[in-house]
Amino acid sequence: MSNQPQARIDQLPEVQDLIERALVEDVASGDATTLALVPEDTEVAAEIVARHDCVVAGNPVAAAVFRAVDERLAYEAVAEDGQAVAEGDRVAEIRGPARGILTAERTALNFLQRLTGIASQTAVFVKAVQPHGATILDTRKTTPGYRALEKYAVRCGGGTNHRIGLYDRVMIKDNHRALWARESGTTSLSAAVTASRAAYPDLAVEVEVESEDEFLDAIEALPEWILLDNMGPDRLHHFVDLNRGRTKLEASGGIMLDNVAEIAATGVDAISLGCLTHSVKAADLSLEILALTPDS
Repeated sequence: MSNQPQARIDQLPEVQDLIERALVEDVASGDATTLALVPEDTEVAAEIVARHDCVVAGNPVAAAVFRAVDERLAYEAVAEDGQAVAEGDRVAEIRGPARGILTAERTALNFLQRLTGIASQTAVFVKAVQPHGATILDTRKTTPGYRALEKYAVRCGGGTNHRIGLYDRVMIKDNHRALWARESGTTSLSAAVTASRAAYPDLAVEVEVESEDEFLDAIEALPEWILLDNMGPDRLHHFVDLNRGRTKLEASGGIMLDNVAEIAATGVDAISLGCLTHSVKAADLSLEILALTPDS
C-alpha cells in the first residue's frame, strides 16, 4: 500500500497514451474555431482558477497536455498537487501561443477537474477519521484506463492505495471461497490462506469473513489482512476485540461520510471506499485568458 504522490505521474506510458488518445478524440484534424479566429502569432497568459475549496491533483498531467499541443507553452503550478486551495485561488498559470492554450484547454481541464475532485473527496474522508487513526483506502472501482491517475489523486488527497490490480495482493472474497470449497473439498479459510501463500509467497493475503467462526478459522493462518464487509459499528467492535491486534482489519461496504467517523472509532485499521473514485464529482475549475503578452 502507498500514500505517497508520484511526482512524475505524467511519465507513465499508460498516462502518456491516455493523453494522446484524449487529444485525438477532442482535436482530431484541428481546432476549427481557434484556427479561424486567432492569429498564429498571438501569445497570451492564462490562469486556472478554483471556483470552490478543493485539494489540487493533476498538475503534471495538465502540463503534459499543454506541452503535447504546443511545446512552447509554459505551465506553472501555482498550487502544487496535494495542496488545499480556496474559492478564487489560482491553481496554475500558462503562457505562450494562444492557439495552443485554447486547443488544449478542455482536455487539460478534464484531467485536472476529475483528479482534483477525487483528491478533494479523499481529503474530506481522511479528515473525518483522523482522530481515530484509521487509514482511508481506495478500491479497484476506477474508470477503465484511468486507474494510475485516479489512485495518484487519492494519494494527493491523503489517502492510501489498496491493491493496484489483481496481481499485487491475494484477496479471498465470497466467490473465491465458494469455488475453493467446491474444488478443494474444504471450507477452511486458513487452508485457503495457506494455499494462497504457497502459490504467491511474496504477496500479502487478505480474506473476507462474515462470521465469528470464519474469523477464528482465518486467523489461524494469520493473513496480513481480514476484510469485514457490510458490518455495523457494534459488530466491528466485536471483531476488533476478538482480533487482539493479531492482524490488520479492513472495514468496507455501506460506509459514507455521515458514518465513517463512527466506523473508524471501532478501532479498525483501515476503511476502503469505492466512492472515492467511482462516483466522485469533478472539481469546478476554469481557465481564463489574462492578457496579451507585451510582444504580441
